[in-house]
Amino acid sequence: MPGLGTSFGRGGATTAQQDLANADCILIEGSSMAEAHPVGFRWVMKAKERGATIIHVDPRFSRTSALADIWVPIRVGTDIVLLGGLIRHLIENDLFFREYVAHYTNASCILSDEYRDPEDNGDGYFSGWNEEKRAYEGESWLYKGGDLSRPQRDLTLQDPQCVFQKLKRHFSRYTPEMVEKVCGIPPPLFHKVADALVAASGPERTAAVCYAVGWTQHSKGVQIIRAAAILQLLLGNIGRPGGGILALRGHASIQGSTDIPTLYDILPGYLAMPRKGDETLQQYLDSYTRKSGLWAHYPEYLVSTLKAYYGKHATAQNDFGYSWLPKLTGNHSFFEFLYDMLDEKMEGMFLMGQNPAVGAPNSRLQRKAL
Repeated sequence: MPGLGTSFGRGGATTAQQDLANADCILIEGSSMAEAHPVGFRWVMKAKERGATIIHVDPRFSRTSALADIWVPIRVGTDIVLLGGLIRHLIENDLFFREYVAHYTNASCILSDEYRDPEDNGDGYFSGWNEEKRAYEGESWLYKGGDLSRPQRDLTLQDPQCVFQKLKRHFSRYTPEMVEKVCGIPPPLFHKVADALVAASGPERTAAVCYAVGWTQHSKGVQIIRAAAILQLLLGNIGRPGGGILALRGHASIQGSTDIPTLYDILPGYLAMPRKGDETLQQYLDSYTRKSGLWAHYPEYLVSTLKAYYGKHATAQNDFGYSWLPKLTGNHSFFEFLYDMLDEKMEGMFLMGQNPAVGAPNSRLQRKAL
């Protein structure tokens, strides 16, 4: 989950469903929670009983909409513009939780002088774009001085190279008029949503965001979720009771794929599966340990997993049994299975908790392969 992972260091929900009962406002978007997650929705109703405002953004009027205080019909696929409009509204009207933003986010961090955004370049690209590789090189995206652990800061948020000012300029285009034109949401309704979120956020109050595969399955799902993370950080709603972002899961294989996990390329807790070339524990850790954030503790996460697997047989002398883990030799994802079926390389398959002929991309290909 790169949207949440990029924002918070770990690609999972920042809160539990039970904590929704403590929220003063809940924004549900990309989900009909009352229908798809009825057990979890009880906590939304608990919050409503306490006086919380429930907002449901959905192209159709559903059971969730019927139980919400505010229903916001929206054109399919335009969620990111609504979120962008809310972000701009907070910044332009000085409605964000300034103390929280300055001290508990990277908004005050000063970026390298080499950093340029699309507004600077005028070509739609951020600095570091390598046309030949068709990918970004991130050296210019570092903080000024290059020290990630102790970046230079401007707590007034006024330095033109600080993250906040770059954010402000980037989202300045998302006016209420743009929201109306793209999303079909009239300004009075847009401001009603914005006012509800602002009123429920701050030092004494918190708001939560709930989403499901109505966001994640979009081609720009990562960017939608990233925008929601920015919105919640501006409101000061991360890491506090009743706040956060709750990623609701769509079917059996989604959350289980990362927690158990059933995905071929990860170990429990979002740890990467060793690949060919990661022959020793140290080689593996060198590949995945980061200098800061949650993943700076990657060695502890992996060792605890190996000890859970192998018990007393996992010792420092044998690298905690690392060599016993299988190594990936290629792409073993679901779509590769389909191609193997089409090429008659696969003779059988157990399929549980999903219906790819209906719910997966390119259903014609799915049916043909099956």
